[in-house]
Amino acid sequence: MTLAHLAVGLVAALHAYILVLEMFFWEARPGRRLSGFDAETARATAPLAANQGLYNGFLAAGLIWGLIAADPTGSRVQVFFLCCAVIAGVYGALTANRRILFAQALPGALALAAVLWAG
Repeated sequence: MTLAHLAVGLVAALHAYILVLEMFFWEARPGRRLSGFDAETARATAPLAANQGLYNGFLAAGLIWGLIAADPTGSRVQVFFLCCAVIAGVYGALTANRRILFAQALPGALALAAVLWAG
């Protein structure tokens, strides 16, 4: 397994983890710790969080597809979904919380660099 594949796998796992937190544990302690919301705000925003979680699941699924597909399709799919993760992370950092830049965009950018470098 190459460093690029490992990096893509870690980003896929990160987005799968975010899916679980946002879709299933948003109102529980792990989700509230992630969001910083109190119980009432977490309850009110749970449908929005579940929607965000679903999108993170699509990113994870796309990255896994990129890992199992034969090249050149696999590497192209990885690049596409990593770009999506980076863009989503930058947008989230600008509009919601700067921590998203480091938690989502940075890992995606590092994995993207590894995929492009492996080439």
